[in-house]
Amino acid sequence: MTTTATTTANETNTAALIHLSTLTQYFIPFGNYIFPILIWSAKKKESAFIDANGKSVLNFQLSMFLYTLITLLISIPIFIYCIFKNVTINEFSDGGDLIIENFNSGNITGMVILAFVAILLFCFLKVIEFILIIYASVKASNGEVYKYPLSISFLK
Repeated sequence: MTTTATTTANETNTAALIHLSTLTQYFIPFGNYIFPILIWSAKKKESAFIDANGKSVLNFQLSMFLYTLITLLISIPIFIYCIFKNVTINEFSDGGDLIIENFNSGNITGMVILAFVAILLFCFLKVIEFILIIYASVKASNGEVYKYPLSISFLK
């Protein structure tokens, strides 16, 4: 989506910086929220182009957080269920020791596969996020507002 009014070089650079500032998440916890919010809130009243790009960035980051949270909320209970389904714990038998029975390589295979799939899905989300951030910053530097795919519009 291109903007209707001409954008200045300063606006396109600021919009690209907003997109690229989300990459600070790899160095600073929650940097993908802090820095775009700081830049966007400082410049959103000066330009509709910067405002639209800032909202796009924040909507995408919030969507990625939601997708990661959903992945965790699904995989962790399943993982815990697999552990308790395949393990029998006899407390205080034979002198007060905690004994874990039926925990062998056959029972652990399902848990390892589940953990591998969850980690693979998380890594896939992060790689796609990285690629889309770079692509969006290039689009912003060309004067376009990039709408991230699968992004939920939290900010309108």
